[in-house]
Amino acid sequence: MSLLDHEIELLSPAKTAEIGREAILHGADAVYIGGPAFGARHNASNPIEDISALVEFAHKFRSRIFVTINTILHDAELEAARKQIWQLYDAGVDALIIQDMGLLEMDLPPIQLHASTQCDIRTVEKAKFLGASGFSQLVLARELTIEQIRKIRAEVDTPLEYFIHGALCVAYSGQCYISHADTGRSANRGDCSQACRLPYTLSDSQGRVVAYEKHLLSMKDNDQSANLEALVDAGIRSFKIEGRYKDMGYVKNITAHYRLLLDEILERRPELSRAASGHTRVLFTPDVDKTFHRGHTDYFANGRQDEIGAFDSPKYVGVELGIVSRIGTDHFDLVTNAPMANGDGLNYMNKREVVGLQANVVKKLGDSSEGELWRVFPNEQLRELAGLKAGVSVMRNRDHHWEASLQKKSSERKVALQLALSEDADGLRLTLRDEDGITSSTYATMALQPAQHAEQAEAALHASLGKLGNTMFEVDGIALSLSQPWFVPSSAINALRRDAIAAHEAARLAAWQRPERKAPQEPPAVYPDTQLSYLANVYNEKARAFYTKHGVQMIAAAYESHEEAGEVPLMITKHCLRFSFNLCPKQAKGVQGVQGQVRAEPMTLVSGEERYTLRFDCKPCEMHVVGAMKPGILNSAPPSNVPYSTLTFHRQRPLA
Repeated sequence: MSLLDHEIELLSPAKTAEIGREAILHGADAVYIGGPAFGARHNASNPIEDISALVEFAHKFRSRIFVTINTILHDAELEAARKQIWQLYDAGVDALIIQDMGLLEMDLPPIQLHASTQCDIRTVEKAKFLGASGFSQLVLARELTIEQIRKIRAEVDTPLEYFIHGALCVAYSGQCYISHADTGRSANRGDCSQACRLPYTLSDSQGRVVAYEKHLLSMKDNDQSANLEALVDAGIRSFKIEGRYKDMGYVKNITAHYRLLLDEILERRPELSRAASGHTRVLFTPDVDKTFHRGHTDYFANGRQDEIGAFDSPKYVGVELGIVSRIGTDHFDLVTNAPMANGDGLNYMNKREVVGLQANVVKKLGDSSEGELWRVFPNEQLRELAGLKAGVSVMRNRDHHWEASLQKKSSERKVALQLALSEDADGLRLTLRDEDGITSSTYATMALQPAQHAEQAEAALHASLGKLGNTMFEVDGIALSLSQPWFVPSSAINALRRDAIAAHEAARLAAWQRPERKAPQEPPAVYPDTQLSYLANVYNEKARAFYTKHGVQMIAAAYESHEEAGEVPLMITKHCLRFSFNLCPKQAKGVQGVQGQVRAEPMTLVSGEERYTLRFDCKPCEMHVVGAMKPGILNSAPPSNVPYSTLTFHRQRPLA
């Protein structure tokens, strides 16, 4: 079953199965996780056994588990990928998130396929094609506006997924090759070197420095908290949180944050419902500022915005805490806007660098009209803290008290359950019916004796049946259908309740229906273009066969095949540095003396020994970071486990 149009899914990341379990308890309707291999986060892999256990846990709550196999695959890897997919299917996984179209030409189990964000879905035509080709869910490009999403949804009946929180790749997903060009580490094969987080110097065509040693390709983090209902109305049904490298605290906090926001919408909108079962009770106060972020932006959801970049630092600086008031010999005093705790992590800016320190011991000195006054004894020697002086603004990026609340039980999720106790021939029968309409019945043989005190006996039965404790259920009603009040020992009724709960959990698992694979359209849908460049990421003959079947006539090999010897766009991005520095021709239109200057192109981006040319395509409003693959990488074997000579790709080879 795919998402229905009235269902709203909160989709959380999991680096490990343990984190995946906590994501579900904190409100996730689905979790995406890496398998043993071929995921786009190569350091976030998990064994089949762990995924199988996570699947069983998730299905009790009607949550789905998706596994990422979203790298591009070399021919030599296809068979290993196929075997892994069958193992995942046998483990009960609900869907695969994929990028490589070659997988659709293989002998796969009938498992749902979701089109990864690396498929770069920005147009109605691309979305319609992928839906017609057998994909059950489409992850739209992060760069789309809400209005663009609305237009896609109007013509596409495949459920749409959209990133609502987390780190942003500056390039269109799947359209970044700068890491491979410079280091041989391919982002499309799960090994990005994150060149976008480095400092760069930007110069214009005349060599004048526009920005010096700034993190010009580093974006703030995505935060669509304020746009959720608009995204619902535009047609998004799966709300995705980024973060398969993130720790447990991040996943708990951000999942709980969006669970509360979505629940508030669902409470007001009875025509909508949660995609999974249960009610989540969050036992702490979520705060998106207290786990890793580079600042917040809703990116292009509401059109192009100023200051979407995290140019000063790609690090997490946290939230503003206070101002240094005095420097001592082994301590400094801080006027704060909030209480402190031993172990807090602090930082401040010194010139262009973030300086971090840990508050080993803190002591409150008192209160003032400006805030609380605290004395901080850092772990570091004061002489090592360059630039720390009175008047410096201090941030906190680790709130010890708050983080401690996440290290213990911080949420619970319960499925509503109705319990009905009735008599049977030689004992009692307990029938359970949950909020999903699943029913189970458990019988216990026991001698029934009339109760001497009817009201007490009935109250005791209610009390015993209602003790659901640490189970996944909560009482939604208890009914006693007895011919007369019976005395039942508490040990006997408790045993019956425990057996009935275990049986009902098994019944829920047995009743789970695997989502069905969507059949591709016949005859095959025609791809929107007849030619594909290296940007299509075709890295194996199965992918080539897929596009051929769908009407493509000219297909270039993926960049990782080492056939692009000259300069090409290594990164295509909606982020525009001319716009960021008020040099956009559209901004300058009508401003005397400026328009001629900003027409000067190209601009140059330099980081260390790396130099790139910036070209600007103003019609789609995009920036291209242009460069060439280093000779040593170009002349080496492509990333695969077979010699380069066995590759069969040819640049722009015509197809019969």
